[in-house]
Amino acid sequence: MARYREAVCRLCRREGVELYLKGDRCFTDKCAIKRRGYPPGQHGQRRPKHSDYGVQLREKQKAKRIYGILEKQFRNYFEKADRMKGKTGDNLLILLERRLDSVVYKLGFTQTRRESRQVVRHGHFLVNGRKVNIPSFLVKAGDVVELREKSRKIPSVNEALDAVVRKGIPAWLELDRGSFRGAVKSIPGRSDIQEPIQEQLIVELYSK
Repeated sequence: MARYREAVCRLCRREGVELYLKGDRCFTDKCAIKRRGYPPGQHGQRRPKHSDYGVQLREKQKAKRIYGILEKQFRNYFEKADRMKGKTGDNLLILLERRLDSVVYKLGFTQTRRESRQVVRHGHFLVNGRKVNIPSFLVKAGDVVELREKSRKIPSVNEALDAVVRKGIPAWLELDRGSFRGAVKSIPGRSDIQEPIQEQLIVELYSK
């Protein structure tokens, strides 16, 4: 599968906001956007001029980069959200939040979504007692996400769980740190999603 493999700090600089793609580093003075708060490239320090289309495009690119997915998959999520009842923009973000890699990240098992996608892909997690190694698997209310017993000594997972206080756990999720288990208490609403995304701009872009 195609995947962005370049320096992820460039993505934060390009979007002009912290996307927290490098875990702990994003909270230190080494954060690229704190050191160089302008877009990368030869013309990065010029004052940008964005058309309405440009603003909408940047918002879509930002959402893709936050959740670590590529264009075709993102478009499929939009089309699915458009077929659902309710607001398309809200449905889109809720679908993205329900991805298993996103839930693993939000529960604090990893420090970045990229890392959570990797540990899910390697089969370290169970959903309702069954191994699931598909990062795009959509959880539902009542699901239990659990780290496999063989995987509970992974240093990076334990370090992330020890630091989960700083990130916090969303109200729609519940973590049992001692048993390496998390529960999906309910499907998230738009108010539960704190990512800096203006979903209406994405809807306007795809509606043209």
